[in-house]
Amino acid sequence: MSIQKNQEYIVDIIDNGFEGEGIAKIDNFTIFIPGTIKGEKVKIIIVKVLSSHGFGKIVEIIEKSQARQDVDCNTYKRCGGCNLRHVKYEETLKMKQNAVQSLVNKTLKNKLQVKETVGMENPLHYRNKAQYPIGINKQGEPVIGVFANRTHEVIPIDNCLIQNKKSEEIAKFIIEFIKEKNISIYDEKTGKGLVRHIVTKVGIKTGEIMCVIVINGYKIPNENELVENLKTRYPEIKAIVKNINMKNTNVILGQENINLYGNGYIEDILGEYKFKISPLSFYQVNPVQAEKLYNLGVSMAEITKNDVVFDLYCGIGTISLFMSKFAKKVYGIEIVEEAVKMAKENAQNNNVSNTEFFAGDVEIVLDDLINNKGLKADVVMFDPPRKGLDKKSIDNILNIRPKKIVYISCNPATLIRDLADFENEYDIKTIIPVDMFPYTSHIECCSVLQLK
Repeated sequence: MSIQKNQEYIVDIIDNGFEGEGIAKIDNFTIFIPGTIKGEKVKIIIVKVLSSHGFGKIVEIIEKSQARQDVDCNTYKRCGGCNLRHVKYEETLKMKQNAVQSLVNKTLKNKLQVKETVGMENPLHYRNKAQYPIGINKQGEPVIGVFANRTHEVIPIDNCLIQNKKSEEIAKFIIEFIKEKNISIYDEKTGKGLVRHIVTKVGIKTGEIMCVIVINGYKIPNENELVENLKTRYPEIKAIVKNINMKNTNVILGQENINLYGNGYIEDILGEYKFKISPLSFYQVNPVQAEKLYNLGVSMAEITKNDVVFDLYCGIGTISLFMSKFAKKVYGIEIVEEAVKMAKENAQNNNVSNTEFFAGDVEIVLDDLINNKGLKADVVMFDPPRKGLDKKSIDNILNIRPKKIVYISCNPATLIRDLADFENEYDIKTIIPVDMFPYTSHIECCSVLQLK
């Protein structure tokens, strides 16, 4: 049978893929159908056909899964931010565990059982950071919202169920000011216009808020009035920053920050430590789950007072400080200089004296520490970006043979790929998914390796 675009079929959903999409077979030809759940029978229409697989769209759900729930978000289908809102929360945790298990079974020699996903008690309004693009609606008015799935069309939001409520309130306050003062909105097609994004960061434990206004220029009309209005209306705002981004780029933040109010940072508490958070530095967007993740990693590393630890991709030093109370010395490496500055200040402010931080590319700095400065580690911790580890760093770690490796990953595919490179020398003791991003298909994992 030849599968044709715009044809309708009734199919059984036999599995779910890594993005949460349902998988069906038509004459052994794979079809991916977003919004469907394993066990369902659905009528679909084919929307795209490639040589090896196709994509379908739901026409009718004939037999529903017991895991399906009513969607509680008006923009769910267009936004793409929470692509699992149609699935009961407990089931999403199983889906994430199964996704990681599938990768283990395909790639690793040791087919270890992936642990159950560590979920949230309350998986709503968990994000401490919001990045709102600003666009123009059909009436020609400025709007804040989210980008439509796989596009740069801004969809206005009413009540986002994963963002902090105060973030949304502040962003809407600013957009009303922009309308009132007739301030221009950036158009990425022409490169003209001023305001590009509104970014907020919230200290969940401290209640402190940072507001960053990203502009294509240097001056916001009536900016002093805007600052005074924000301070008066929201006393919890401790930093208002103007971020300059004049490049034709998809990157949200530029490299230049100008403080309009406060010291350019806020503070939050994670575990027993207080951290400074700046506009450009990385801080986990779900600190409730981050605390669980870090405690898992540190406890499984079994660090002793005789141990030297390398913390690669250390950010503002969060997990470095978590490990410092158990270790002899912690060396942190991070490419963002502003984050390294914050890491040093965080250590000092928390009276931690056994950490040292280096700014630079992990591949280069790690190579220098090991091969030029002669440093070795008993425990290596890393939390790399989605692309995972580079081969040079893996080789350097294998050469110094730390007794334990803790790998925190935001991308199971590169995690499992990298773990395969360590398998000859290390036993992979455990892989635990942690649900940092409820109702999305994103999966964070903590894995521990022990030298054979």
